[in-house]
Amino acid sequence: MDGYLGVIVIVAVVALLAAGGLFLLFRPGRKAAPPVKPPEAPTLPEEKRPAGAGEEDEGATTTLPPPVKPAEPVVLPPEIEKPPPSAGRMVKLRSRLARSQSAFGRGLLELLSRDRLDDEVWDEIEESLITADVGVAPTQAMVEELRTKVKVLGSRTPDEVRKLLREQLLAQINPDLDRTLHVQKHGERPAVVLVVGVNGTGKTTTTGKLARSLVGDGKKVVLGAADTFRAAAADQLQTWGDRVGADVVRGPEGGDPASVAFDATARGMAEKADVVIVDTAGRLHTKTGLMDELGKVKRVIEKKATVDEVLLVLDATTGQNGMRQAQVFAEVVNITGIALTKLDGTAKGGIVISVQRELGVPVKLVGLGEGPDDLAPFDPEVFVDAILGD
Repeated sequence: MDGYLGVIVIVAVVALLAAGGLFLLFRPGRKAAPPVKPPEAPTLPEEKRPAGAGEEDEGATTTLPPPVKPAEPVVLPPEIEKPPPSAGRMVKLRSRLARSQSAFGRGLLELLSRDRLDDEVWDEIEESLITADVGVAPTQAMVEELRTKVKVLGSRTPDEVRKLLREQLLAQINPDLDRTLHVQKHGERPAVVLVVGVNGTGKTTTTGKLARSLVGDGKKVVLGAADTFRAAAADQLQTWGDRVGADVVRGPEGGDPASVAFDATARGMAEKADVVIVDTAGRLHTKTGLMDELGKVKRVIEKKATVDEVLLVLDATTGQNGMRQAQVFAEVVNITGIALTKLDGTAKGGIVISVQRELGVPVKLVGLGEGPDDLAPFDPEVFVDAILGD
C-alpha cells in the first residue's frame, strides 16, 4: 500500500514538473521590437541630382539636361509717331517769331512815326536795318525808297507807316520767289534732297525734321546718313527715322559718304519711296576737300536718280559769318534753297533778306524752335507781319 502511494507521488511530481516545463516553454512573452531602419537619404528631383549620382537602370546612367537659359528681355520697337502736316505750320509758330523779331519792327515803326524825319533819324533807321543783318546794299535800297514815299505822303498815320514799312520789307524778301520744295517722285524714281551745311548749324536735326514733315504730308521717306565723319550723326539720324518709320541707310564710321548716298538712293528706289534725303558732312577746314567730297556725292547719286533739291542749312544767329559759309557752299554745289535755323532765337531776322540777295536762292524752310515739328515752310507775309506785330 505504501509502495503504491510512493509511486503515485512520484508520478504526480513528474507530471507537475512536466506541466511546469511546458508552461515555461510556451508561456506568451513580450514581442521583440522591430529593428530600426537607418534613415533613407532624400531622393533629389532628377534635374537637381549631381552628375554621376543617377541610379543604374539596366546598365544606363541618367545624365542631367543642360541648364535652361533665362529668357532674354523683349525689346519693343519704338512707337511710330504720326507727325502733323507741314501746311500752316508757320502761322501756328508766328508767336515765336513775334517774340524774337518784334523789337526790331517796333523800333523801325517808332522811328518812321516821328513828326520830323531828318538825316539823323534816317541814319538811325539805317543802323537798325544793318544791325538786324539786312545787309548794306538792301538797307540802302530800303532807306532810299522809304525817304521817297515819306515825302510823297507828307503827314503819316501809324497805319500808313506800318503799311509803308510792310511793303518795303516784303519787296526786299521778294514773295514772288519760288519757295516750292521739289519732293515729287519721278515715276518709279524718288526725289532726292541733298542737305549741306557746316557742322553745328543744325544740319542733321534739320534733315530729321524735314523727314518728319514729309511723313506728315503722307510721303514715304528714306534717309541717308552720309555724314560719316561725325560719330553721333548717324545715330542722331537713326533716332529721327525710327520715330516716324523712315528707313535709315548708314555706313561705317569714317566710311565713304558717296557710297552711303548711293546705297540710300538704291534703297529708295527698291522700296518705292517718295523722297530720299541725304545728310552730308560739313567740314570747312579745307575747301578743296569739301568741294571734292560733295561733288562726288552728287555725281554718284545722279548715276541712279536726279538730285532735285540742294538745301543749305544756315544758323540765323551767326549773322554775316553765316553768309560767308553760304558763299563757300554755293561755290561747291548748286544750292536750290536755304533752311534757316534758330530764327526764333535772334532779333537778326534780316538775314533772310541778305542771304537771298547774296546767293540768289530763296529761303524755303525756317526752324522756329527745338521741338520736332518746329520746321516750317517759309511764308514771307507771315514773317513780316510777325516782325511788325499786330
